[in-house]
Amino acid sequence: MVNVKFPGISEELQKIVDGDMDFVAARRTAREAFKDKQLSIDHILFKMPHEALATEESYKVNSRGLEIFSKSWLPKTNPPKALVCVCHGYGDTCTFFLEGMLLPKRGVARKIASSGYAVFAMDYPGFGLSEGLHGFISSFDQLVDDVIEHYLKVKENPHLRSLPSFLYGESMGGAVALKVHLKQPSAWSGAVLVAPMCKIADEMAPSWALTRILIGVAKLLPKHKLVPQNNLADMAFRDSKKKEQAAYNVISYKHKPRLRTALELLNTTREIEQEMGKVCSNSCKITFNISEYNMPTCIQKLFRL
Repeated sequence: MVNVKFPGISEELQKIVDGDMDFVAARRTAREAFKDKQLSIDHILFKMPHEALATEESYKVNSRGLEIFSKSWLPKTNPPKALVCVCHGYGDTCTFFLEGMLLPKRGVARKIASSGYAVFAMDYPGFGLSEGLHGFISSFDQLVDDVIEHYLKVKENPHLRSLPSFLYGESMGGAVALKVHLKQPSAWSGAVLVAPMCKIADEMAPSWALTRILIGVAKLLPKHKLVPQNNLADMAFRDSKKKEQAAYNVISYKHKPRLRTALELLNTTREIEQEMGKVCSNSCKITFNISEYNMPTCIQKLFRL
């Protein structure tokens, strides 16, 4: 990974954002130190008025003893119409992109909340400002259970429990939302999936032989960053200015995937393919776009259910 040199910042701040983000203390320090620089980005979604929204950030320890960071956006003037629980993408956070920038879907938290909905988001363990080794997923099912546990507590709020509740998942978060829905088919009013990771495109997936090698090596070196991949930012953002702005998400995971993480993602997409028939189309609104790392045919299959 090549470190980005940001214009107009001190050497001390550059050193902080170039530092090792494996552990959460470094990520929290970098986020706090770099916050003002992020807000200076020349993009309309960072500058849109949000005085009508009440935002709150919090840290709470879950049942596994991990401190989980979360953020909420609620309308101030009227009671919310419904509850929207966000599942962020691979390597991402629930702060930077949800606050706003880059694409029409970015700034989604502010947009939805400004339309009268209560929006809640969390950083998964190992991502963003939550505890855990950066970018490491030892078990995707465990991650899904962490999400269920967190949003169950949100939905138990006396002021929210009677509201319809929806999942919003993007990329890997789409896979998280699907797995949550499959585990709790009656608990949600619906789901919106944006470019859901329901299958790794053939050109992105490792060959059968390489997969077998990775499985063996992952047993010995599960946390090592050894999986080859194309640059996701290059594929996600074709516009050079947007790629440049994406670098300002300094606490996102930008390294090669860790071995165990890569295998968990691969196995999860295969499981979702097999379980698509269980997805209830009546309770789920599927919104999708096509990206180079999510297989169009798989998304079309979901859309037909």
